[in-house]
Amino acid sequence: MIDKKVMQELLHKAKEAKKRAYSPYSGFSVGAALLTESGRVYLGANVENASYTPTCCAERVAIFSAITDGERKFSAIAVVGDSVPCMPCGVCRQVMCEFCGDDLTVIYEGEDGEARSLTLGELLPHSFRLEEKK
Repeated sequence: MIDKKVMQELLHKAKEAKKRAYSPYSGFSVGAALLTESGRVYLGANVENASYTPTCCAERVAIFSAITDGERKFSAIAVVGDSVPCMPCGVCRQVMCEFCGDDLTVIYEGEDGEARSLTLGELLPHSFRLEEKK
């Protein structure tokens, strides 16, 4: 379980990342801060494209950056956007499912400005996964 202080710190970092978003088409900026089990934090911001399909969400930017850096174990991800609360989209939930366990803490900001959280298992209860080979 992630403590409230860490949750607030990750939300703050996600808000900083949100400032770097490139969202001229939707006007909806999102930032993410991904905490690895090793203690590193990876930031992501959404990057849009005129044809929409190549657009990448903040959560995936952070996860893919961490994966590229060799990280494979994740503790928490904070997500902030132009609406409160801002939850990961379905594609991001599926990517999290691929790289994170059901116990990943997904942190978001409540309407009162306080940090709230769910586990990935709560956010995506009937996930689609490749079963581990035995």
